[in-house]
Amino acid sequence: QVQLVESGGGLVQAGGSLRVSCAASGETFSRYVMGWFRQAPGKEREFVASITSGGLTRYYADSVKGRFIISRDNAKNMVYLQMNSLKPEDTAVYYCAADRGTGNGYDYWGQGTQVTVSS
Repeated sequence: QVQLVESGGGLVQAGGSLRVSCAASGETFSRYVMGWFRQAPGKEREFVASITSGGLTRYYADSVKGRFIISRDNAKNMVYLQMNSLKPEDTAVYYCAADRGTGNGYDYWGQGTQVTVSS
């Protein structure tokens, strides 16, 4: 079992930056693909970014490419999402998730952290 706890959300003005973090428990964290997702009010949850277990490969949604950076520190069991040039449409609850690689998608989810971008 893996527990994920997000932090770092808050209120920021458009054009600003924010970094959200995800702390993971469990000794096998370094084996998992980690991802960030978000859900805005009235919308479905959507993929934001992911990073492979060793951190060598990263994927981004087109909407955040060039503005967001996902990273991880396996020694600290941490995953980060650096968000730059934020837009009001980035307002959402951001969730951290872990994929064990079973082929069933993401297996573990955090409780989410709210990010609000004011115009």
